[in-house]
Amino acid sequence: MNTLRGCCLSLLLLFFSSCQFAHAVEVGQTIRVSGLTSFSGQTITAEQLAGKHLIIQIWASWCPYCHKQNLNLQKLAPQLSPDKAVIVALSVDRDEFSAKNYAEEHSWPFLTAMMTPEWSATLGKRRGIPELYVVNPQGKVVQKDFGLMVDSDLVELKKYGK
Repeated sequence: MNTLRGCCLSLLLLFFSSCQFAHAVEVGQTIRVSGLTSFSGQTITAEQLAGKHLIIQIWASWCPYCHKQNLNLQKLAPQLSPDKAVIVALSVDRDEFSAKNYAEEHSWPFLTAMMTPEWSATLGKRRGIPELYVVNPQGKVVQKDFGLMVDSDLVELKKYGK
């Protein structure tokens, strides 16, 4: 009897613990973005992000593919109209100090910040890093990619900022 009760409790615990962030946002779904505070201390509100394409990159300072992806986004950033598109790079580093130092060392020309519980709940479970989402001005996810982007991906992203 105790074994059955223990199994049932374990299954319930597993079910409820996996539900919090188990669902990953997919292309076609609409999300509601929240504000954030960048590593430079700039507070960005949800209203400031509204009405623009958001190119959201999930990265970590220890990830070599993320570094290459950030270099690609560095090339992309000046080609985007700030009224039409914003790059938001959210770090999933466990140590905010490392992520902030990495971002400051590279002086990325786009918003860099820590992943927050609100953003994590909005985006859901990740398949890996780097992971990239494009959200249209209406809040609909129109693109989702994971892994390192190639040059043709960079060309594809330009269309969101013109």
